[in-house]
Formats: sequence, C-alpha cells, structure tokens
Amino acid sequence: MVEKKVALVTGSSSGIGAVIAARLAEEGMSVVVNSARSAEQGRALARTLPDADYVQADIADERQARRLVDSTIERYGRLDVLVNNAGTTRVIPHTDIEAATSEVWRTVLGVNVIGTWQVSAAAAPHLAASGAGNIVNISSVAGDRPVGSSIPYAVSKAAVDHMTRLLAAALGPEVRVNSVAPALTETPWTRDDPFFEKVAEKVRQETPLRRVGTEDDVAEAVLAVLRMRHMTGAVLPVDGGARLI
Repeated sequence: MVEKKVALVTGSSSGIGAVIAARLAEEGMSVVVNSARSAEQGRALARTLPDADYVQADIADERQARRLVDSTIERYGRLDVLVNNAGTTRVIPHTDIEAATSEVWRTVLGVNVIGTWQVSAAAAPHLAASGAGNIVNISSVAGDRPVGSSIPYAVSKAAVDHMTRLLAAALGPEVRVNSVAPALTETPWTRDDPFFEKVAEKVRQETPLRRVGTEDDVAEAVLAVLRMRHMTGAVLPVDGGARLI
C-alpha cells in the first residue's frame, strides 16, 4: 500500500497559497494549511479539504517556524512536500529611496528570506526521510528583473532564488528544491490595489499572452514542478512572457 503524501503550504489561508493547498489535496495529499494571522480563514479552508489541518505560525519567528514543522510531523508522521508561499511586501516606488527604511527591509527579509530558510531548515531532515522530498519556493520575476512592488521585495526574491539553487545542491539527491516565479498575479491582495491595476493594464497591452496571471496558473506550475523528477535548482517563470519585454 502506497502511503499518502503530506504537504505543508505556508501562507495558505487565502490567495495563491490557498489554491495551491486545494490543488495538492485534489492530488490526494494530506495538507497542512498555515498563516501568521487569518486563523479562522485558515481553519475554514482546512475544513473544506478532504484531509487537512491548520497550524497558525509566523515563519519569521524561528520557534514558530520549527513548531509549524513539528506540528506537521506530530499530526501526520511524515512530510513529503514543502511549499514556501508565505511572503510579504510593501508597495514603494523604486525611486523613493527614503521610504525603503531599515524597518521595511527587516520586515520583508524577515518573512521572505529568513522565514523561508527557517521552515526549510526545519523540514529538510523530514523531507529527506520521505525518500522523494520536494521544496517549492514561490518567488517572483522581480527576483531577476528590476521590477516589483519595492526594492526590498525584489531583493528578497532574488535571495530566495539563490537559496533555491544552494539548497538544491546541498540536499540532493533525497530532496529536490525549485522555485516558481510568477509575474503580476491577481489575488485577493491585489484586486482592489490601484498599483496593481496600473501595472495590469501594461501587462495586458504588452506581454505576449496579453493577460495577468491567476492563482491557478501558479498552482499548476507547482504541480508541474512536483512531477518533474529530473529537475532541481531551477527557477520556473510563470509570467506570460513578461520577461521578454
């Protein structure tokens, strides 16, 4: 009998993370839903999935990041897939250097980089023990191009992409590590954001596929990465060709 795989998706009470969690559940996995806040929303999502649990934890806090992984192992006894989706940003024009304060840098890097590292480090031995572990980091095209909601955000995603390569080299062959890098994606966070709509119009007019990405586009890419057994250390763009302009 094949044991059921277990996936942990950080930052998954809503938006891209929630859709990823739902798609992994559709694939027959047990899923741990997580958020730093929005606990009731996270619990509600977990109740809609066939076999899921919710754990509230702020991954920027090392003890909470470790508790998140420990809770997953206590509940299910194994961990096969970690999707590092939790992230944060501040919308700051790149030319507004003064607005990108040290506090903004610490907040953004604390979640996007240090938080991603802390969960990955705690999960690594359990993923290795599964025999075919996977880490999928949700990055951004801003990690490779001079775009994005702010300079701290773009720098954090560049760090995540390089962390992906370094961890892939360090954890193979037991664990594969890859990034999925969306361009502009419509989510509950962005739908009513004037900044989003301004950029979205440019995307619709100039990119080869002439549309903004969706949460499902990102989830599909995550599933594709999980199926690509001979790929590690890769950054997969999900951008409708935005990198070509």
